[in-house]
Amino acid sequence: MKTITTIIAMMFACQTLWAAKEKTTVVTSPDGTLKVTAVTNTEGMTWKVEQDGKNVILPSAINISIGGKKSISQAAKETARKNVDKTVNLFYAKRKQIREQYQTVTLAFANGVSVELRAYDDFAAYRILTDNGKRERVVDNETAEFRFADDYKAFVPYVNDNRGGERWCYSFESYYDEQRLSEMYSDSLAIAPLAVCLPEGRKAVVMDAGVENYPGMMLVKGEGNMLKAAFAPCPAEQEIGGYSRLNIVPKKRNAYIARLSGRQTLPWRAVVVTREDRKLMDCDVAQLLAPECRIGDTQWIKPGKVAWDWWNNTNITGVDFKSGMNTPTYKYYIDFAAKNSIEYIIIDEGWSNSESLTEGLNPDIDLKTLIDYGKRRGVGIILWSSWRNLIRNNPDGDIAQTDEIMKHYADMGIKGFKVDFFDRDDQQVTRSAYSIAESAARHKLLLDYHGLKPAGIQRPYPNILNFEGVKGLENSKWEPRVGDGPLHNQPRYDVTIPYLRMLTGSMDYTPGAMDNARRDNFFGNNDHPMSQGTRVHQMAMYATFEAPLQMLADSPTKYEREQECTDFIAQVPTVFDETIAIDGEMGEYTVLARRKGDTWYVAALTDWTPRDIQLSLSFLPEGTYTADIFADGVNAEKEATDYKHSRQSVTQSTKLDIHLASGGGWAARIY
Repeated sequence: MKTITTIIAMMFACQTLWAAKEKTTVVTSPDGTLKVTAVTNTEGMTWKVEQDGKNVILPSAINISIGGKKSISQAAKETARKNVDKTVNLFYAKRKQIREQYQTVTLAFANGVSVELRAYDDFAAYRILTDNGKRERVVDNETAEFRFADDYKAFVPYVNDNRGGERWCYSFESYYDEQRLSEMYSDSLAIAPLAVCLPEGRKAVVMDAGVENYPGMMLVKGEGNMLKAAFAPCPAEQEIGGYSRLNIVPKKRNAYIARLSGRQTLPWRAVVVTREDRKLMDCDVAQLLAPECRIGDTQWIKPGKVAWDWWNNTNITGVDFKSGMNTPTYKYYIDFAAKNSIEYIIIDEGWSNSESLTEGLNPDIDLKTLIDYGKRRGVGIILWSSWRNLIRNNPDGDIAQTDEIMKHYADMGIKGFKVDFFDRDDQQVTRSAYSIAESAARHKLLLDYHGLKPAGIQRPYPNILNFEGVKGLENSKWEPRVGDGPLHNQPRYDVTIPYLRMLTGSMDYTPGAMDNARRDNFFGNNDHPMSQGTRVHQMAMYATFEAPLQMLADSPTKYEREQECTDFIAQVPTVFDETIAIDGEMGEYTVLARRKGDTWYVAALTDWTPRDIQLSLSFLPEGTYTADIFADGVNAEKEATDYKHSRQSVTQSTKLDIHLASGGGWAARIY
C-alpha cells in the first residue's frame, strides 16, 4: 500500500513539475476578435490562432536549431507585453498613412533566443530573435508549422521553373493550383503567400515578411492538414548558368540555412485572416511587418510610368529608320513618353555586354546622347542589368564593385536599374539585395527587382519601386495553345494575385496590351504579342495592380493609334493616398477604388465569366463629380478590343450598373 501511495505521490509531483515548466501566453487583437495562444514547455513551443472563437491555426510547432541544438526547449519568461497604437507614414503603399494597432508580447529563453508574438485585427504573426553576442552561430534549420482543422481547399503557387536544375533557384512566378491540402504535391515547394479556404467564406493566408540576412520562407506539404516551412540552405559552391547564363546557380549547398552574429531579428511568420476576400486587397501586413525606412532623404525618389521596349520587341512603325536597339528608336520612345507625360523609359537587355555593364557596350546605342535628349524632354532613363553583372559575379564580394557601377551611371544621369534574374532568396541573395539597395540609394538611383518577391525590403529602401515575382503580361509571348484556347487561364490569375501576391508588395506585371484576344482566338507570339481578355481588362489593371514604377508594355505606335485609351492610362497615378476594396472574390473578380488628391480611380476585373455588378459610389465626399468611364463594348464578347467611352455626372448617392464581358474590365476616373 505504501508503495502504491509513493508511486501516486511521485506521479503527482511529476505532473506538478511539468505544469510548473509549461507556460501559456495569450495575445489578443485590439478589437478582441483574433487571439493567439502560445504554449511553451520542455518539448518546445506551439502557437494557435483563433478568430471569433473559431480555429484558424491549430497548435503548430515553432522552433529553431542553432549549432545542432533546438533553442526553444524550456519554459519561457514573459517580457515586453504591451498594446501599441500609432500612426505609420509610408512613402508608397495602399495609403499614405496607416494606423497600426496590435498587442504584443515577447517570450525570452535562457540561451539568447526569444519569440515575439503579435495580434492585429486582421492577422497574427511571430518572429524569432537571437542575441549571439559577438559569436557567429550557425542556424541548422527553423521549424514553422501551420496546422488546419480539416482538408480545406488551397490556392497553391508551386515552384516549377528551376534554373539550371537547382531546387532552390527559381523566378518566384507561378500560376495557382487550386486543390485540397491533402492533394498537395509532397515533393514540391510552394511560394508564399498561400491561401487556405476556411468554412463560412473565411480565408487564411500564410506568408513571411521582414526578410533580411536570412532565407525566404517556402511552404511544403506536412503531415495531415498541415503546411510547414522550408528554407534554402546557404550555397557552398556556385557557377554561372541557368537561363542564357544569366544566373549564378549553386552547385552545392551547405547543411545549414544561415550564419548569424550579434543580435538579429529573424523574419516574421504571419497568417492573415479575413471573413471577406475583398479585405485581403486592403491589408497592410507587408508594410507593418517591415523594417523602418533607412533612407534619410527620400525627396529624390520619383515613382512614375515607364515606356518599355522589351515586350513589344521595339516594334514601331511609320518612321524612316530601322527600329531596334539603337539611338533613333529610343529617341522615339522618349518623344512618346514626353508627349504623354510618362516619366521614364527602360532600355532593356541588349544595351550592354552579356558579361559586363561597363565594357563592350552596344555601339548602336549612344547613352550619353539619349540621356541628354531625355533630360531636355523631361524623361529619365532606367537600364536593365542581370544581378550577376551588377555584383560582378561575386555574391559575397566587396559592395564597392557594385558601388563603382552605380556611381558611374548616376554621374552620367541614369535614373535607375531594373535588376533581373536574382532567382533565389537564400541568405546570400537577401543580403545582396539589401546591399544593392543601399548602394543605389547613396547614388539616388531607383530599382526594379526581378526574380525576387518583395518580403519587406521595400519599406527600409523605398527606392526599390517594383518587384516581379508574378506571372505578368510577358508570359503571353510564349503561352502555348491547347485544344481551343491557351493552356493557362490568365484572366483568372489576374483576379487572384490582388488577393495574394499583392499582399507582399508591388508587382511588375507590365500591363497595357493594345492587341487583345478572346480565349478562342488567342495565341502566343513573341514578336507580336497579345493579351488574354478585353482591352478594358488591360486598362483596369492600372488602378488595380500596385506598381509605383508602372509599365506601358506595348509599342508607342500602337498607343498612338489608340490615343483615347492611352490618355486614360497616362492619367492614372502609380501611387495613391487611399485605397478602398469595394468587392470581390478570390479567383473570380475584383472591384477597387483608389484616391490621389481629390481624384478617384475605380477599376473592376473579371475572369472568363461575364458579370453584372452594381457599384455604389458612397465612398465619394459630398458634391457632384464627372466620371470618365471605359467599359467593355457591346461586341467585346467576340472582339476583345471593343470598348465604350462615356462621361456622366455622379454623386455619392449614384449607383452604376456595370457589365463585365468575359475576360473583361471596367475603369473610371472620377474628378
